Amino acid sequence: MTKTPEQFRSHRWFGDQGLRTFGHRSRMRQMGYDPQDWEGRPIIGIINTWSDINPCHAHFRNRAEFVKKGILQSGGFPLELPALSLAEQFVKPSAMMYRNLLAMEVEELIRSHPIDGVILMGGCDKTTPGLLMGAISMDVPAIYLPAGPMLRGNWHGKTLGSGSDSWKYWDELRAGTITRADWEGVERGIARSYGHCMTMGTASTMTAIADALGMTLPGASSIPAPDSNHKAMSKAAGRRIVEMVPEDLKPSNILRPPSFRNAIAVAMAMGCSTNAIIHLIAIARRAGVPITLDDFDAASRKVPVMANVRPSGDQYLMEDFYYAGGLPALMKQIAPYLDLEMISVTGRPLAEDIRQAEVFNDDVIRPLEKPIYQEGALAVLRGNLAPDGCVIKPSACSAAFQDHKGPALVFDTYEELKEHIDDENLEVTKDTVLVLRNSGPVGGPGMPEWGMLPIPKKLLREGVRDMLRLSDARMSGTSYGACVLHISPEAHVGGPLALLKTGDLVHMNIPERSINMLVSAEELERRRANWVPKTRPFGRGFGRMYAEHVSQAHQGCDFDFLETSAGDPVPEPKIF
Repeated sequence: MTKTPEQFRSHRWFGDQGLRTFGHRSRMRQMGYDPQDWEGRPIIGIINTWSDINPCHAHFRNRAEFVKKGILQSGGFPLELPALSLAEQFVKPSAMMYRNLLAMEVEELIRSHPIDGVILMGGCDKTTPGLLMGAISMDVPAIYLPAGPMLRGNWHGKTLGSGSDSWKYWDELRAGTITRADWEGVERGIARSYGHCMTMGTASTMTAIADALGMTLPGASSIPAPDSNHKAMSKAAGRRIVEMVPEDLKPSNILRPPSFRNAIAVAMAMGCSTNAIIHLIAIARRAGVPITLDDFDAASRKVPVMANVRPSGDQYLMEDFYYAGGLPALMKQIAPYLDLEMISVTGRPLAEDIRQAEVFNDDVIRPLEKPIYQEGALAVLRGNLAPDGCVIKPSACSAAFQDHKGPALVFDTYEELKEHIDDENLEVTKDTVLVLRNSGPVGGPGMPEWGMLPIPKKLLREGVRDMLRLSDARMSGTSYGACVLHISPEAHVGGPLALLKTGDLVHMNIPERSINMLVSAEELERRRANWVPKTRPFGRGFGRMYAEHVSQAHQGCDFDFLETSAGDPVPEPKIF
């Protein structure tokens, strides 16, 4: 049913001539608007996560102007609303700690303002899930506008990938194979434009997931941030959101269980970040769809990695992926694994959205019969170390770690790890299993990206470049190596990882999806009896709320009171 202007949300603020609407209308006039600007028009909120300290979003001031042009062209009335920026590189202790705060802000920005539809501007890692979670909970017509990847890096004629090459050259500096001047050259050349990471890190993964869910214009996630097509896409998104308001096309019409299965399949084919699991579970729970770790593992066993993009790939970056055809081309390649009837913000089924897609470089976007990795990007492991699950990215680590057994070397804090990891007398070999604990959602706090534990310096000098590493933390999607992450429950709340001791044997078997400490149940019970709970990191403010209400990694790390199943829906505001 087509909505009339009298049925728009904003009509409650401006639609009659009472005392309250007098206040609303007079204050709009105070800003230079008049009734011709809002009467009979959809009012579109542009939720913009630009800030002076977010390089991924440095172009959003400009892009918001293109969105406004599109909105005006289609007869809408644009209103820009700033929101928490969450610059991954700068926010401490972790941007993850504030993802839910952004989601709350977005939901309340929409609820409390005369907004009929919304453009969500994000891209840096936590902004995509945060924006989507808030908009899904509010359920007004919405389009996600991704920031786009930055241009590829360059140093001494070598192509640099954000994150991935930072870790690589840092190890070489610590090993003494490059100089400090070399390192500074990498620093200057690795990030050459605005836009988010151009490797298949969390940013590129999550914008692709938003695209696959149908919440962006088709293929929007692949467009590099500095490309002129990004401006055109921004304007097109502005035009389309105005059309969606009378159509009443909302996230609840788009996000169905098959939509999330499509997104998981795309994530696997892209060689996704491990963080995709946490964020997509949280997004799905906001939509009332019960996605679990098992859904990811099942897809992983079927869908091969098709995108030859670092760190799973060996050569290319997101700029190359766009030139090769972008996400629509990849989705067309994996069409047998997708439900092509799911609709997007276009109102059309996926089959129609990708019909014209082509692959222009089949080394970047591989055919099904020639993947870069036969199984999916992620594997979910369980055992007495992680009864609720943990995750590893087999496509980004050495095949030697498919089945590995070794003694644990346990660090209780990141500070302790940093203090000892470069000690030449550290008792460690290439078979040792490095362990960092108390770094999960509550213990971190905020589950920092510490999971790619550094290789001890003495081993780097021996040529070792990968080891098995375990943590209840996360790692950057640009990271690589045999890193087991998101061990759940976390050690800080009494998960079995808290009972592991240095010297205990740890056995990981990826084909069998198992991870265990080879310690008897009786011994673990004795250790449990002696375990002393730790105090929570924060006693007040948002940190306290976070610690008291955040769920564990396998549940998406959302707040218990924000999931769809949590209590009655918040009523729409009444205008008295």
